[in-house]
Amino acid sequence: MTELRNAEADVWHFRLRVFVVGVVVLLAFLLIVARLVVLQVVRHEDLADQAESNRTAVVPIVPNRGLILDRNGVVLATNYSAYTLEITPSRTMDLEATIDALAEVVDIQPRDRRRFKRLREESRSFDSLPIRTRLSDEEVARFAAQRYRFPGVDIKARLFRNYPLGEVASHAIGYIGRINQREKERIEDSDDAANYRGTDYIGKLGVEQSFESTLHGQTGFERMETSAGGHAVRRLNSHPATPGNTVMLSLDIKLQKLIEDMFGERRGALVALDPRNGEVLALVSKPTFDPNLFVEGIDQENWQALNESINKPLLNRALRGTYPPGSTYKPFMALAALELGKRTAGQVFNDPGYYNYGGRTFRSHEGGLGGVDMHRAIQYSSNTYFYSLAVEMGVDAIHDFMKPLGFGQITGIDLGGEVRGVLPSTEWKRNTYKRPEAKRWYSGETVSLGIGQGYNNFTMLQLAVAEATLANGGTRHRPHLIKAVKDQVGGQVTEVQQPPGERLGYNPKHVAIVNNALMAVNQAGTGRRVFAGAPYTSAGKTGTAQAVSLGQNVRYNAKLLEEHQRDHSLFAAFAPVEEPRIAVAVIVENAGFGAAAAAPIVRRVFDYWLLGQYPSEQDLAAVSKGQAGAPMGTPRNVADVPLAMP
Repeated sequence: MTELRNAEADVWHFRLRVFVVGVVVLLAFLLIVARLVVLQVVRHEDLADQAESNRTAVVPIVPNRGLILDRNGVVLATNYSAYTLEITPSRTMDLEATIDALAEVVDIQPRDRRRFKRLREESRSFDSLPIRTRLSDEEVARFAAQRYRFPGVDIKARLFRNYPLGEVASHAIGYIGRINQREKERIEDSDDAANYRGTDYIGKLGVEQSFESTLHGQTGFERMETSAGGHAVRRLNSHPATPGNTVMLSLDIKLQKLIEDMFGERRGALVALDPRNGEVLALVSKPTFDPNLFVEGIDQENWQALNESINKPLLNRALRGTYPPGSTYKPFMALAALELGKRTAGQVFNDPGYYNYGGRTFRSHEGGLGGVDMHRAIQYSSNTYFYSLAVEMGVDAIHDFMKPLGFGQITGIDLGGEVRGVLPSTEWKRNTYKRPEAKRWYSGETVSLGIGQGYNNFTMLQLAVAEATLANGGTRHRPHLIKAVKDQVGGQVTEVQQPPGERLGYNPKHVAIVNNALMAVNQAGTGRRVFAGAPYTSAGKTGTAQAVSLGQNVRYNAKLLEEHQRDHSLFAAFAPVEEPRIAVAVIVENAGFGAAAAAPIVRRVFDYWLLGQYPSEQDLAAVSKGQAGAPMGTPRNVADVPLAMP
């Protein structure tokens, strides 16, 4: 009986196990069916796309970057093709050993290693980074024969940017450089991310940066069928890249180079504008730099030399250098007096050579000028006249009049990096300083504003815009470098429309009074020696601005000061007076009186633009050393002087 019960129990347990196993098998089957339904029905389209993407690869085609030309069609930036040797760090076992082994096949200098190291610090490990650029055909062949030894190392054909004129107009043209991590993140977050796939370089400065979207073009693509190992088998379809458009500038590059040559080894800035429309004819910052150094990634030695130089060659002095305008500010003070009814042109004031105010003595001409009206005050640059005028007007009235002229304001030029400078007011001082006693505006601080000193600090671009506004009778145009854009595909040239000029509403009689006085400066005043014999009329104002403050009773003596502490030389002018076609503002740093260093440069600029004359070699050498007055020797025809390449 017992055996029978045991047998029945065994059968029951067996059937239970069979049932459980059957249930498990059924559940597993149902799970498989459910999964198949999800894969075959629910996710069919998604998985089909993934399968297709595993079989195909989309390769971006980077467009050729657009050219940059000057107003006469001279090429300022172009492209050339070359081979580069590139390493992807994440695909190499021992990076240093790989580079050492590569150095036995191709020439790799210490500077190449240092540049590669800096690129690694700015990039991700899976980025392809150049260790050598511009390989010769022989080097390409040597590496190709031993390619199997170097996983993660490839030869790539790249387009490189080239600046044929080297340092000429480098601050205006700018340069391109490898996209860093911060820029990659910004691009990836933008609406244009797809257009930058495969792009390694981007505009970093100047026109290259400001017109990046115009110059870059539209990225194309190739859809390739790939093997299981990821190798391309055949091209399925493609869409060609659209090259970037050509940017045509208003700059006259030959004039630009002439000005840079006239500066010589001196520092400074010059901006030349067409007062009729705001076109920038020259935008000079000295010293310059070679933008070609940045194209492949600048090496440490050159970067250190540029970045640590006391002369600051990377600083765009035309847009970012701020200076007291000195006496070049006086014509605008005179116009303010007339427009605001503070003085008439015929009022005579005594200039004894100094001005006493608040217990301080502010100096003017040695011995004084005697009785001066507005005309003589501008012509002979009477400090006393403008000291007293500034006090009569007050800082806020000066601020409110100068602001529409562009002083201390962003001009809106189509280049990035412009600074505002300082046009002082009581509100500005309250917002600038922290200590309560420093926030207060003291009346004695107003005195120096009248002669362009004190807190006044402006760029040469702002001074040039104001000068152009004065020249054309009171219409302020937005300065601009871009003149037209040429479509690289269709060849159409489209003029870039600029906003209309803003009329400031000056009384034409008041403008004429000031401009007649400025014309007298160049005929019988401080500019007469430099403009002697000029066959056109011109109007200008010399200026000398302090680089460092001196004590009240300390007389200026350049010989006792370090070179970087000496006064700046300025000049602002326009010509011809009847129908102005060019307005210029220039500063030569630490060069002394405006008539000695700055004015001779402007005279040659006018001769170039109005007469088509290029200085003689003797004259050019004298100007570059600050030893020139009126032009010497026989001037050359502009068309006969070649634009020398570096």
